[in-house]
Amino acid sequence: MERMHPILIKFGNFAIYTYGLMMAIAFFVGITLARKEAERVGQDPEKIMDLSFYILIGAVIGSRLFYVFTDPRTFLSDPIEIFRIWNGGLVFYGGFIMAVIVAMIYVRKTGMPLWQTADIMSPGLAVGQAIGRVGCFFAGCCYGKVCDLPWAITFNHPESLAPQGLPLHPTQLYSVFSDFSIFVVLWLFRKKIRFHGQLFWLYVLLYGITRPIIEIYRGDFRGQTYFHIFSISQVIGISLAGVAAVMLLRLGRNGLKN
Repeated sequence: MERMHPILIKFGNFAIYTYGLMMAIAFFVGITLARKEAERVGQDPEKIMDLSFYILIGAVIGSRLFYVFTDPRTFLSDPIEIFRIWNGGLVFYGGFIMAVIVAMIYVRKTGMPLWQTADIMSPGLAVGQAIGRVGCFFAGCCYGKVCDLPWAITFNHPESLAPQGLPLHPTQLYSVFSDFSIFVVLWLFRKKIRFHGQLFWLYVLLYGITRPIIEIYRGDFRGQTYFHIFSISQVIGISLAGVAAVMLLRLGRNGLKN
């Protein structure tokens, strides 16, 4: 099975990159769901819209900086490459951490309820990730290791970021399935939460468990490893899963929506 084209449309020097288009769709779908959730629970949807735009900016900056941090030598010879995000290279955890910082500043400044706001944003974040990983599949970034499985993907497009002509684990599609599954769980559970923050920390827990598993099959450069086994993303994922479990227990003791 071959991968689709990384460039969707090209006229002379003008090009629409499939990766960028999918990221735009991901943001649109995510913000639409967040707005609907805000309306459902009685929060101001306009504040959620504003928060979403600030989160987007913070997430892009954070995810790119984290990627540069994991492989700085690549950018020393061509610093302008830092700004070419359409070539791939956005690390989720970097974006997530920066987005959380930006969100906390905005929530505190506007007086929005912290944990309820986090719950509102969570389903949209999960489905946005799933759509964004489709963009990774088109671009060829975040590719997998060589394998001989029937569903292996062979990248042959000359502008693909993945190694060409080799059957690889379709790790991008593993992530699509995983992230969309998390979205379904959150979406079905959102009306049954017992306390604010439960949906958000459930998202962190599920993602923190599934991401390290998918990392096992990744074949792209993963940055520094710990104990020659764990990648940075695996360490962060496992750590966040632990934090999420603690927060669910801590917030659940009150059992109150506050």
